[in-house]
Amino acid sequence: MDLVLIRHAAVSVAAGVCYGRTDVPLAHEPAIASAAAVARLAALRAPHPRALFTSPLTRCASIATSLAGHFDCACRIDTRLEEMNFGAWEMQRWNAIERAQLDAWAADFDHARPHGGESVAQFAARVGAWLDDAVAACEASSVAYVVTHAGVMRVATALALELPVERCVQWALEMAAIVWLRRDEANGRWTLVRWNA
Repeated sequence: MDLVLIRHAAVSVAAGVCYGRTDVPLAHEPAIASAAAVARLAALRAPHPRALFTSPLTRCASIATSLAGHFDCACRIDTRLEEMNFGAWEMQRWNAIERAQLDAWAADFDHARPHGGESVAQFAARVGAWLDDAVAACEASSVAYVVTHAGVMRVATALALELPVERCVQWALEMAAIVWLRRDEANGRWTLVRWNA
């Protein structure tokens, strides 16, 4: 199974703002982002999808709908593919959040919830449940595209490769980036084909 994760394109939000689960608009038309994704996927020689999954948030779903039309496949919306819920930090500038709250989060990265939203462990459990269901729903030789968020992509990669989430969140991931994972059906192990492509 090939799992091709596609990060949404740039959003119309000021730099340095935490927007997590907030439904913010794309900076440009979805058709532009979709066409760019198609070109990038072709350059990577990514096989065409038999399934397409997306976060319901507009910045992902609008691109996914266009991709589904291009590749003539169904588009499945799944709330488990939404970005992490940062609670009271949503739409706040990162540098305006109290240092003590950020320190509390760093001190217990997996379980702290100083913002009142999801902990990293809760977020990872949600993404992991989606990943398990996606593997079960797709045929062994199938290809699935997933239009989602940086946090989901990092967590899904960490879970697939059996790495600590804290390690993968440090990996650079640009807007509209592609992460390509491949699962060996013989042993159930994942390998990373492309990161931040």
